[in-house]
Amino acid sequence: MVQIGTSRVSRFDQHGRRHVVQVERKGAQRTIRCDTCGWRRAAQFLPWLKAEEHLAEAHQATVDPSK
Repeated sequence: MVQIGTSRVSRFDQHGRRHVVQVERKGAQRTIRCDTCGWRRAAQFLPWLKAEEHLAEAHQATVDPSK
C-alpha cells in the first residue's frame, strides 16, 4: 500500500507576504511545489530543506511564522 501525505513549508518575505511550498509524499517519492510561482521539483532527500532554500532564493521569504 502506497502512503500519501502532504505537508507545507511557509515563510514570510520582507513585505509581509506569505509564501508556501507543498511537500507531497507518495511512498518513497517526494515532490515539492511552490504555491506562489508554480515551481516544481522531485526531491528524494531533505525536501523541506530544498523548500526553504527555494523560498529564500526565489522569494526572499525567510521569516518563519512559527517563531
